[in-house]
Amino acid sequence: MRWPVIVIFCALWSVAGLSCVDKPKHPDNLSSGVIDISADETYRSVIDEEKKVFDSSFPDARITIHYKPEAECFKDYFDNKARIILVTRDLTKAEKDLCEQKQVYATSVAIARDAVTLVVNNDCADSQLSVQAVKGILTGTYKTPYTVVFDNQSSSIVRYVTDSLLGGQKLGSNVFSAKGSNAVIDYVTKNPKAIGFVGLGDVGDSTDPNNTGAFIKNVRVVGLYNDTVKDYLKPYLAYIGLKQYPFIRKLFYVNRESYPGLGTGFANFLLSPRGQLIFAHAHLYPLNMEITIRDASIKEQQ
Repeated sequence: MRWPVIVIFCALWSVAGLSCVDKPKHPDNLSSGVIDISADETYRSVIDEEKKVFDSSFPDARITIHYKPEAECFKDYFDNKARIILVTRDLTKAEKDLCEQKQVYATSVAIARDAVTLVVNNDCADSQLSVQAVKGILTGTYKTPYTVVFDNQSSSIVRYVTDSLLGGQKLGSNVFSAKGSNAVIDYVTKNPKAIGFVGLGDVGDSTDPNNTGAFIKNVRVVGLYNDTVKDYLKPYLAYIGLKQYPFIRKLFYVNRESYPGLGTGFANFLLSPRGQLIFAHAHLYPLNMEITIRDASIKEQQ
């Protein structure tokens, strides 16, 4: 069997969207100070790891991260409660126009590519699905009735599914929200007729010593059919990088700092070689690294 193998080469530290204009003194700078930021709660595990390494490198920095549904992160941004937010979409034209009207120095950069991941019970027969079948499951018209579980009714995953997959079509009565990604996985573990939608970081096996892209064992990750390659693909890093896995999205930072402050410093770190490697280890595809994808033959153990 042939599997894609990722080869990663660290790029130089990249600084995007920074202002080099001299400003009066501020209470914070790129490596020190105290700020609050808001982040999409589906990325808690990987952003916590990013912050842990950042804190060890910059002991004078105090960043408090508030994990929330994506819609609330944008509200914090426009209410000036968070100088930087980590979300799965860029600012819309209307939002950029609003920033210009309010004289907000808005910058945004895509830092990693992620996958919306489907999980089912280990006893479930439907471990491989077409995109059309997933649409049927979400609208309650699929041949087999499933209970669909999301992390939060206002989450970025719900927005992705309704906007990008269903095109605004309503979700079925078989859909409900749990209290976070862990609750989704717990529910699916206990219910053979449930299917959960979570972020890729929630199903990556952090105990895998070789970081081969293994998934947690208490649920099954669904393979989705790609019409081009004529195969069912799971959200492995290479398939995300090649955009072959059907349900992919990007993680952005959106910054409102008008000077090189601590929010900008943290954004720089997320784009640095160390920050990008942390994303890769969390099974996200880093967008600021040179990556080579090669085929390799691997003999599976019997």
